[in-house]
Amino acid sequence: MKFVDEYRDPALARSMIEQINNTVKSNWTIMEICGGQTHSIMRNGIDQVLPEKVSLIHGPGCPVCVTPIEMIDRAIAIALEPNVILCSFGDMLRIPGSSKDLFVAKSEGADVRIVYSTLDSIKIASEHLDKQVVFFGIGFETTAPSTAMAIHQANRLGLDNFFMLNSHVLVPPAMTALLDSPDNRVQAYLAAGHVCAVQGSSEYEPIAEKYSVPIIVTGFEPLDILSGILAAVTQLENGTATVENQYKRVVPTDGNPEAKALVYEIFEVTDRKWRGIGTIPSSGLQIRESYKQFDAEKHFNVEFITAEEPEQCISGLILRGLKKQNECPEFNKTCTPMKPLGATMVSSEGACAAYYTYNQHKVILPVLESK
Repeated sequence: MKFVDEYRDPALARSMIEQINNTVKSNWTIMEICGGQTHSIMRNGIDQVLPEKVSLIHGPGCPVCVTPIEMIDRAIAIALEPNVILCSFGDMLRIPGSSKDLFVAKSEGADVRIVYSTLDSIKIASEHLDKQVVFFGIGFETTAPSTAMAIHQANRLGLDNFFMLNSHVLVPPAMTALLDSPDNRVQAYLAAGHVCAVQGSSEYEPIAEKYSVPIIVTGFEPLDILSGILAAVTQLENGTATVENQYKRVVPTDGNPEAKALVYEIFEVTDRKWRGIGTIPSSGLQIRESYKQFDAEKHFNVEFITAEEPEQCISGLILRGLKKQNECPEFNKTCTPMKPLGATMVSSEGACAAYYTYNQHKVILPVLESK
């Protein structure tokens, strides 16, 4: 399959691993910012074949994982209102709130529906004009255009029964927040290719320059990630710090202008709370005043709902690259995918879920096996 098989070539994988081994001289810590990359790293055993001098840490790049617990509670409160249909992507339904998740709310009578597109919720709203239909919009720059499109379409169609519970966040402010932290460990970033496909790679250039940190835009296949690691190590060893696009088959320098224009027609930048991390300035998107009639938080008056993370969950430390999953005393004990303490264990992009699924079995797939 074009753009897949060639990025899983075993000979090229072994060659890149050898190049990384030959290049690295000092100890370096690289953060992959995307949960999808974390799963690819664990699934393909990349972490097990790198030299000891190269340490990979996992960042806040799982959109489900960084959605604050209070937003889950707000979604549940809205879903339990009469005459409400709450629509969401499936991975949000098992994320624990402070006392329950959306699946439990559904079992209690809430009309919670899994959709595969934001526009599915528009269709539901147009077919159920006697109901209030709410879409739970979360994620990074990758999914923001589709959420913006749903509001745009609802406005065009005059659907006054459609609302958006919005929890969108932006990646670059989170990257700078980690670099500004006194306990920062990040020396280079692997940037998420799908985010950059929308925003472009150029917006990372000021970060690389200010913090002297190499930022390598990568994809999700084994060779994408290995080439990103090789590029990062090469820059670190050479003392350079630039944005390097290893994912040019998908990511243009300036991103997708039409998608960005739509996003900023509907949304404006705001401070946003990240689960396990706290509030990061200018790291989120909020619905503009001109589209406030679609804002579910205001319409259902749930803005006052707040919640705290469970003390025994260290997902915030994991999302900041300060701890690994095997350092959590609850991992695979009181915290499992069937009974998660935090979102990182249950999300399909969560770092804890990746460790639970792959690392405990020490799986190295054939694409990375040595001869």
